[in-house]
Amino acid sequence: MNALELVNVTKRYNNFTLDNISFNVPKGAIMGFVGENGAGKTTTIKAILDLIRIDSGEIRIWGHSSKKLPMDLKAQIGVVFDGSNLHENLTANNIALIMKNIYPNWDQKVFSDYLRKFQLPNDKKFKDYSRGMKMKLSIAIALSHNSKLLILDEATSGLDPMVRDEILDIFLDFIQEEDNTILLSSHIISDIEKIADYVTFIHDGKIVFSENKDELVYKYGVIRCPKEDVKKIDRNFVVGIRENSFGAEVMINNVDLFRRRNREFIPERTSIEEIMLFISRGKEAKA
Repeated sequence: MNALELVNVTKRYNNFTLDNISFNVPKGAIMGFVGENGAGKTTTIKAILDLIRIDSGEIRIWGHSSKKLPMDLKAQIGVVFDGSNLHENLTANNIALIMKNIYPNWDQKVFSDYLRKFQLPNDKKFKDYSRGMKMKLSIAIALSHNSKLLILDEATSGLDPMVRDEILDIFLDFIQEEDNTILLSSHIISDIEKIADYVTFIHDGKIVFSENKDELVYKYGVIRCPKEDVKKIDRNFVVGIRENSFGAEVMINNVDLFRRRNREFIPERTSIEEIMLFISRGKEAKA
């Protein structure tokens, strides 16, 4: 069963279109949702949460239409946006009282435990929190009402590496419950590489790929060669080309088949970040 299913979802704005996107997030998995700023990640998340009206397509959460999701299931979705919507004069104690009246499954003990774990004060006003503390508080809230699905929009953006690692470990603990699922939108690819099971790449409002992370990095490879050798490489396998003063880098798709057909070149292993750069810059991209 999929926790999330997007089928041919389209949303048009004057200067941007979320263009007929489709992907699934399997139940019990972490999906890394990646793309450059402005690619459509936040628009997609708002569509999933029914915060914007889509022009066409369908979004299903645990098999239910997102537009008709029962309230008890809505209460099991934890959401963290980049930039909190909490009032600046609220304290953690104030927030707990508010959330208790919003979520029927609010667990005060769990929330208090996260406050201690994250070393967050109960009586300090939100406006006096650092960025890292604000993000930790938002994550504590999302994890304190028996959430089964976390939807996280740049939840680790702008945080120092130690805080990011701490939060990523929390997400890994959360996913140990096999019914729990995470959609993690981020432009920090190292975070995705560390914890994601699947990766969906959105570019200019279109889904470029949505694949198993481990299979993805084995599917692509990079050939480093002199510029004059680029024309010898079978163009059917070429994803992108980058040239520099030392020569050329050519990204290859379907590496296993390429190796069987081409003995002259040996593709090296690549990374998700390199794959994104090559694909987003097109067939004849220059470094």
